[in-house]
Amino acid sequence: MSGQPIYVPKSALARWFESRLPLLGFVHHSFVAFPNPRNLNYWWTFGGILSFMLGFQIVTGVVLAMHYVPDSKLAFVSVEHIMRDVNYGWLLRYAHSNGASMMFFAVYIHMLRGLYYGSYKAPREVLWILGLIIYLLMMATGFLGYTLPWGQMSFWGATVITSLFGAIPVVGGALTTWLWGGYAVNDATLNRFYALHYLLPFMIAGVVVLHIWALHVTGSNNPAGIEKKTDKDTLPFHPYFTMKDAFGLVVFLTFFAWFLFYIPNYLGDADNYIEANPLQTPSEIVPEWYYLPYYAILRSIPSKLTGVIALFAAILIFAFLPWLDRSPVKSAVYRPLYRIFFWIFVAVVLGLGYVGANRPEGNFVIAGRILTICYFAFFLVVLPLLPFIEKPRPLPASIADAVLGKTAQSGLKT
Repeated sequence: MSGQPIYVPKSALARWFESRLPLLGFVHHSFVAFPNPRNLNYWWTFGGILSFMLGFQIVTGVVLAMHYVPDSKLAFVSVEHIMRDVNYGWLLRYAHSNGASMMFFAVYIHMLRGLYYGSYKAPREVLWILGLIIYLLMMATGFLGYTLPWGQMSFWGATVITSLFGAIPVVGGALTTWLWGGYAVNDATLNRFYALHYLLPFMIAGVVVLHIWALHVTGSNNPAGIEKKTDKDTLPFHPYFTMKDAFGLVVFLTFFAWFLFYIPNYLGDADNYIEANPLQTPSEIVPEWYYLPYYAILRSIPSKLTGVIALFAAILIFAFLPWLDRSPVKSAVYRPLYRIFFWIFVAVVLGLGYVGANRPEGNFVIAGRILTICYFAFFLVVLPLLPFIEKPRPLPASIADAVLGKTAQSGLKT
């Protein structure tokens, strides 16, 4: 059952409007009758959760922008004004700052789900790359937002991260000066970061529209990793998946609400509650938790330029996944060796995060270098070689058979 694919207006007003702007027909086709694989599980609800959180961050951010002052002498005070004097300002500020962490928590689950079930493979390469662009824009937006409170960690985080561009040969110095708007992080830097932080979420929303468009062209992947063949393989988006997405969102927001009302400062850094002081460097400069694995990779390499290259390569390498992994089987459910290496990779990323949260000394330096090698080995060694040594399990003949637990008589040879 794939639902009614054609929208039929029931009133004269709806028919008049639809003949001039077929908006209701578009919504019906895209979010009501759109056929989805019937075996989608709750890991697929994080796309809807992320869409909701993006809207939530934009709304709370716009309201906060009405009270924030992007001036190096007044920024810290304006944030305190929001927390103390604006009605429910504390709630808005905590919701926005913790909402960023919740978005990254959701996007990492979304990405790992794509890795596990092979959602990056043909015909979804463009869909995957658009998702990576959204992730890059999220990282930039999160970093810029972290600098705006103009506390100690905000100021020195901005100084350290932007100075990395100085490692680029020939143009590095000029690029850093342009980013700063001068020869040090100053008032011009804060104004630029504020403007970009306000603009980038709307750019993310635009890429999200392209991401959803690409999803509707190719259709969703599914836990079995096989394409839909007949109407028996699909169900209409509404009410089956709207209800599943709604339940997943309620569970997620319950966790978010608990975090927001009980431990809103848990992920914050104490130094960021001290106003920025260019003459006093914090004992340890640590980024937000969602950057820690990449921060560990950066610090694990002695050469500054090589570290910067490795940092960006660790993110951009995801764009080449469709061509690095040449196995004809998508889902890790039917790839026993890949499943083992996938969980090793997850452990490596968590290990890098732990290393990034600690001082770069002693065993943490050694561990960071070993884990960095393991990180890149997963993409450049394991994925290209696995198709030659792995024997996948037999695939179901259809999605309907996967739901019923039936498998094909012969497996798919690599």
